[in-house]
Amino acid sequence: MRKIRIFEHISLDGVIEHDGDYTYGAWTTPYRSPAGAELLFNAYGPNFDLLLGRHTYDIFSSFWPNAGNFPMANAINAANKYIVTHRPDSLEWGPVKGLNGDIVKAVHELKSTDGPDLIVVGSSTLTSLLLDQGLADEVVLITYPVLLGRGKRMLSDSIDARELAFVDTKSTPTGLFINTYKHLGPLKK
Repeated sequence: MRKIRIFEHISLDGVIEHDGDYTYGAWTTPYRSPAGAELLFNAYGPNFDLLLGRHTYDIFSSFWPNAGNFPMANAINAANKYIVTHRPDSLEWGPVKGLNGDIVKAVHELKSTDGPDLIVVGSSTLTSLLLDQGLADEVVLITYPVLLGRGKRMLSDSIDARELAFVDTKSTPTGLFINTYKHLGPLKK
């Protein structure tokens, strides 16, 4: 059985994407470093597949095929990509397979197959669904030392409270923290 591991680049106040005019659209850039890239690459693991929402897939497919020849780009480009979409026929960056219809059932079936871990990046709608349905195994938060105030949050307001257990932390000289948590399930009352 595969693990589903959610990775989110997030500000200290829980924003994953700054909204509005995107004045701060590249808010992660000043904190990038070779050390951070290596830590993130190691956190993904040596072999993985991607499970993405359609919007994140579209962003990734416009960037990663042209990103150059380096370990993270090579791994992402080579990964099997499973995409939650209503338009599976329009997926071009592969290897790729569209998931539509009963998404919970499709992800459950995918998770029960043999293969590498499934990495979810961005995809906040999918992230909320996976956590709410108990399908996610880990949450990895790449936390940046910024407060953005407004923007897209990691989870929808409709998700029930979840409990996580701390597993590991790593940090970079630029102030990034990569915190890994095991998903335990609904928060006990």
